[in-house]
Amino acid sequence: MFTVPEVTLNNGVRIPQLGFGSAGIDAADTVDVVGTAIGAGYRSIDTAAAYGNEGGVGAAVRQSGLDRERLFITSKVANADHGYDATLRAFDESLHRLDLEWLDLYLIHWPLPARDTFVGTWKALEHLYAEGRVRAIGVSNFQIEHLQRIMDEGGIVPMVNQIELHPRLTQERLRRFHARHGIATEAWSPLGQGNLLTDPAICKLAEAHGKTPAQVIIRWHLQIGTIAIPKSATADRIRANCEVFDFELSDGDIDAISALNADQRFGPDPDAFDFVGD
Repeated sequence: MFTVPEVTLNNGVRIPQLGFGSAGIDAADTVDVVGTAIGAGYRSIDTAAAYGNEGGVGAAVRQSGLDRERLFITSKVANADHGYDATLRAFDESLHRLDLEWLDLYLIHWPLPARDTFVGTWKALEHLYAEGRVRAIGVSNFQIEHLQRIMDEGGIVPMVNQIELHPRLTQERLRRFHARHGIATEAWSPLGQGNLLTDPAICKLAEAHGKTPAQVIIRWHLQIGTIAIPKSATADRIRANCEVFDFELSDGDIDAISALNADQRFGPDPDAFDFVGD
C-alpha cells in the first residue's frame, strides 16, 4: 500500500495531498464507488450537499471498518444555504446525512458575489470551527477579492481554497496569493474534466514514463504542491489514479506541463456563477 503525502494546513491540521472527489457520482452508486476508493488507499473523501450523495459517503465510511480518525471527510455548504443561520442549519443537515459526529473540512461551495452573502456564511463557518465541530474551514471557487474580503471582515484566514486547477488553468496568480497567506490550494477537476487526457504533450510524457496521461497530470499536481481530488466511477481508474508514487517528473516535465496554461475553464466562472438550485 502506498503512503500519500500530507499537506499541513495553517491551523496545523494535516490533509492527504491526494483525495477522492465524489462530484457527479450518482447517489445510488456512491457507497460502492467510495468504498472502492477507500479500499484502493484513498483516505480523503470530498463531497458536498449539492452533490446529493453525502449519505452514501457516510455509509461507505462506516462500512470501511476504518477508525473515523483515519479518514479525512470534506463537505460544502450549498449555494441555497448561504447566510449565517442557514449555514448553521445546513451543517447540521450535512452531518445528519453523513451520520458523522464531525467534519474534517467544511467549505463554502461558491462565493455567489452578486448575492453578497459569503461573509455571513464565512462567519458561520468560523462559529462551527470555534465550537470544534469541524477541524478546518475553507472556501471553494473564491477569487482573490473574495478571499481578501473574508480575511478583512472575518477573524480566520481560510485553511483551503478548492478551485478548478489543471494544466490548462494553472491559476498562478491565485496560487501566489494563497502562498502569501498560508492558504492551501486544492484542485477540483484536476484532469480538466478529461479534456487533457489526449493532449499530445501530456501523452508524450506519459509514454516516456510508462504511465497514463491521468497519472502524469496527477503527479504534476503533487509536485507543484496542490492537493488533488480526481474523480472516477470506474474501479480500474480509481485505482490507477492513486498509482502515482513510484515515479517523478523532472523540472523540465513540470515546466512543459505548466506551459499548457491557456487560462481555460471547463467549469463555471466564479465571478458570474449564481446558481442556487431549483
